[in-house]
Amino acid sequence: MRTVISLCDLTGNMVKPWVEAGYKAVLVDPQHVTTRIEGPVTKFAGTVEDVMEFAGHLIRSGDVAMVFGFPPCTDMAVSGARWFKDKHAKDALFQAKAVMVAEQCRTIGRLSGAPYMVENPVSVLASAFGKPQHTFHPADFTTFEPGDNYTKKTCLWTGGAFKCRNPLRTKHWAHRTTASILRAPARSVPTSGALPRWALPVPYSRPTMLPRWRWQHER
Repeated sequence: MRTVISLCDLTGNMVKPWVEAGYKAVLVDPQHVTTRIEGPVTKFAGTVEDVMEFAGHLIRSGDVAMVFGFPPCTDMAVSGARWFKDKHAKDALFQAKAVMVAEQCRTIGRLSGAPYMVENPVSVLASAFGKPQHTFHPADFTTFEPGDNYTKKTCLWTGGAFKCRNPLRTKHWAHRTTASILRAPARSVPTSGALPRWALPVPYSRPTMLPRWRWQHER
């Protein structure tokens, strides 16, 4: 059974369609607290650096079908630029450390030989990675999830023959999320509609389900 790896992923929203299609999944995030196996999903409690050895084993087995990376954007997103000066005063390497996590995600993706993506909002990551290959707003995919009808420009740095489909918006307007104490964590979680449907699997063992999937890659 092939495996998808999702780095810096607590919720598992990204891998749900893959698991439904018969794939195994590995979720990596320190907030999992304990490493455990829940059916086809392995929850690895650790950082991207911590999972390198395990990821290397999966890569060498040739079973990796896809790699997703969601490095924390708190110290990189330009929406928080007004706090960069204070953060730099406390830790001159705060941003380098954040970019390093993103680079670790990209490295695992590149080494996997599979399609991969690293996601972030508009951020200083563009200075390190260059222009993203794809951008979108959650509202661009309200065909799949009407509740994601808001704007938040999201960037994807991709490789390994990663393919995206065109936006499918059912509504002609979108709103920005309102400021609140819950705004940051809510906006940092992969959306339930847009992003997972940018990268849905070709279910190799279940070809009759192909019309259901909105994203495909050809190997």
